[in-house]
Amino acid sequence: MAANAAPATTGMKKTLGLTGVTVNAMALIAPGAFLWITYQIQAAQTLPGSGASTALDMFPGIVFALILAFFTALSYSELARIYPEAGTGSCYYFAERSFLDKLNAAHHRWARPTKLATGWAAHLFYWVYPGVMVAFMAILVNFVLQQFGLDLGTIGQLVVAGVFSVIVGYIAVRGVTGSTTTALVINVIQLVTLVGFSILAIAYRVLNPEGAAFVYDSAPAVVLPKDLFSVFAQSTIAILILVGFESATAFGAEAKNAKRDVPRAVILALVIQGLFAYLIEYFAANYAISDKLTGTDPKGAAISGMDAAAASGAPIGDLIRQVGDSMLGGFGFPLAIIVAVTVALAILGTTLSAMNTGVRITYAMAQDEEMPGLLGLLHGRFATPHFAVGVMVVVSAIIGMVGTLSVVTLTGITLASNFGTFVLYGITCLIALNAFVGRAEFSFLKHAVVPILGFLANLAMLVTIFALGFIGGGDSQTEAFIALGFAGAWLVASVIYVVLRGGPARRPVAERTTA
Repeated sequence: MAANAAPATTGMKKTLGLTGVTVNAMALIAPGAFLWITYQIQAAQTLPGSGASTALDMFPGIVFALILAFFTALSYSELARIYPEAGTGSCYYFAERSFLDKLNAAHHRWARPTKLATGWAAHLFYWVYPGVMVAFMAILVNFVLQQFGLDLGTIGQLVVAGVFSVIVGYIAVRGVTGSTTTALVINVIQLVTLVGFSILAIAYRVLNPEGAAFVYDSAPAVVLPKDLFSVFAQSTIAILILVGFESATAFGAEAKNAKRDVPRAVILALVIQGLFAYLIEYFAANYAISDKLTGTDPKGAAISGMDAAAASGAPIGDLIRQVGDSMLGGFGFPLAIIVAVTVALAILGTTLSAMNTGVRITYAMAQDEEMPGLLGLLHGRFATPHFAVGVMVVVSAIIGMVGTLSVVTLTGITLASNFGTFVLYGITCLIALNAFVGRAEFSFLKHAVVPILGFLANLAMLVTIFALGFIGGGDSQTEAFIALGFAGAWLVASVIYVVLRGGPARRPVAERTTA
């Protein structure tokens, strides 16, 4: 390690304790929102070729994805522990520093390529992800209005997408303190709603007031795997609901004690939201699914159970309404609307957290002269990268508008964000391995086995998602091409900027202040 390396200073205010850092990361995971958003996709998933449903392995798939997420989270946590001075740079800073710390100067030449690759993946994740959430918000608003006989149509959803993006940007510019308060309130509302829904769903199953025939014949049937390949296929979707724990590392510049609190926040966010919230709510939802959940297929034929969930645009809303009517004396409709509102709040928190994380990594790269300098300007009053937020608002609005056009475009932009996620997570696992090899505190289990397993798991998820898309043909293939198109366009833009900028970084980020 360079003895004279100066800590990174950012000019941002150190206002966050462990709770503040944790809730900002928790906001990005938003359990209630993703149960509502992704359940249809999970229920509808089939294997290519055979067309067999994987839905009955939904819960085991989440468990498997959670294990993979913990491998990655442990790598992030360990990196944050040894590099508390990373500030807003997070994984971008880790990438460079892990090579510059090597005594053998031959390793140093890999610092810049690695940090640029990490920065590219982080931007593909964090700059596309808010746009995906903007699209989901527009679709959710339209769903709620449809329950009252109103339909926004395409133009109306485009307007909602633009307005929502501006609202989130406004909150982000005002600073992380306001964002933390927003995130804390939203998380409390979400967790209370989650517990209430889970209790109601489990009570419905136990009491069975309608004499329903349930999809799963017992509680163990919900949690035990039926087919290993189906579990793996389900985990490629389930991993999408668990991302966000790593965003804690982007708040190092605003943490009062980054060395102590940031590593803890990474793990706490995943434990609370993933291990606790998601496992409870997915168990409860699957446990309560029965033939009383009804709908129609694309041809108009009557269907029920998991088939109805797969065909519905909001299966959790339908389930809440059905269970609420049965258990609460016809209160299902207002209950579904109330939960939909909490989902909207969760989407707000998710979008805000992703935007906060994304612009902070952008800020670090701009200070490092690897992105345009305007993106590194701080607001005079709020000390936030306001120009970067403004650009992200425009980008998020455009991506969100594209996502509202059809299910195919929505899935395509989601996969584009996921592409960045898995590349970023995989690279960071390797960075953790590189950072600890040769250090006195090297642990074979924590710093070799865990990062390697994390890298392989993320690589497997990435390959599987696109393999399923290409093998499936039709819309799945179109969605995969949309994702690759976004990833390729961002890669080309990044390479062009680096080439036009010319020359290496002026000084390594590890030895430069960002005041």
